Amino acid sequence: MDDNQPIWSRWSRVLHRWGISDGVASILDGVGPLSLLAAQFVYLSQPLLSGLFSSQSMQALAQVLENPVKKKEFVTLLREAPSCGSGD
Repeated sequence: MDDNQPIWSRWSRVLHRWGISDGVASILDGVGPLSLLAAQFVYLSQPLLSGLFSSQSMQALAQVLENPVKKKEFVTLLREAPSCGSGD
């Protein structure tokens, strides 16, 4: 199990609740090599966005974007039925 699984689950629940999980999954599938550039942007923007997002969430997002295996796992999680949980 990935160390970021709890963060991914939280993101998945939020994206399902907003009704955009399939769209986000499609974007992640379609960006291809541009996701590496996006990961670098996330790393560089961490100091600016530290008040809005936790450093763990920013790290997890960058890792999803830069690692094709993790990205595929997260896309699979997004495409699954939302799980009910009280982790919000």
